[in-house]
Amino acid sequence: MFRSAFTRSSAQIAVLLPTLWLSAACSSSGDETSGGGAAGVSSSGGNNASGGNNASGGDNAAGGHDASGSDTTGPAPVSLGSAKNYVIIAKSAITNVPASVVTGDLALSPSAASFVTGFALTKAGDKWTSPQVVGSVFAADGDPPTPTLLTTAVADMETAYTDAAGRPTPDSLNQAGGAIGGLTLAPGLYKWTSTVTVPSNVTLDGSGTDTWIFQVTGDLKVSAAQSVILSGGARAENIVWQVAGTVALGATSHFEGIVLSKTGITLGTGASINGRLFAQTAVTLGASTVTAP
Repeated sequence: MFRSAFTRSSAQIAVLLPTLWLSAACSSSGDETSGGGAAGVSSSGGNNASGGNNASGGDNAAGGHDASGSDTTGPAPVSLGSAKNYVIIAKSAITNVPASVVTGDLALSPSAASFVTGFALTKAGDKWTSPQVVGSVFAADGDPPTPTLLTTAVADMETAYTDAAGRPTPDSLNQAGGAIGGLTLAPGLYKWTSTVTVPSNVTLDGSGTDTWIFQVTGDLKVSAAQSVILSGGARAENIVWQVAGTVALGATSHFEGIVLSKTGITLGTGASINGRLFAQTAVTLGASTVTAP
């Protein structure tokens, strides 16, 4: 009887051994060769190795709408070069009837600081300060490197003027005969072969990346208490007014954009601008507010 039981047990073990061996082999192959979860995710890299959105750059690396500029309407921007470091640039004089509030730096060259009047200037190294200026005042007789920097800034201002004036094939020519009050102007290149007046509010409607260039061969005059209004996200830094004649912003008027004048710019009492005033002669302020965009 004992021999019979032993024989049956031996037979059962003989049957089970191949099954156990196969199970162990499959387990070894699955975990070590295929690598299980570690090889499946880590070796192939999954999202981390391939870089996912971070490595490929997603919208940021590709630049989205901002870098590609695909959604921008209007002419190519006018480069200001180093002139963009200043809110006011003039060549002969900057005159002020106190009290104005200017946010940004002022630059006068080739004239000396004595031609910056009405600001109560205090010398401070290579610049001057004023209680009416949130920034600094620079003039051609300042300590180095100011004279060299201002010569470059003035040259860049003149280059920007030439660029804006030379843009060909305007989208609009002599619109409204130059009397643009009451109009809403889309992004684009506009040209007038006459004086342009703003007898009532004018609106510039476009996105934050859209651009406008206004070419004016005569003067630019904004009536008292009238405004340039921005809508749709339009930004003053993307608006250029190139004016061959004089620019006059009436009392308590409000203006938007970068003004490039071949001659002079005058702001009436209480007038304000969100932008820059670049004149190839003089800038005159009358208790005005000038804010860099």
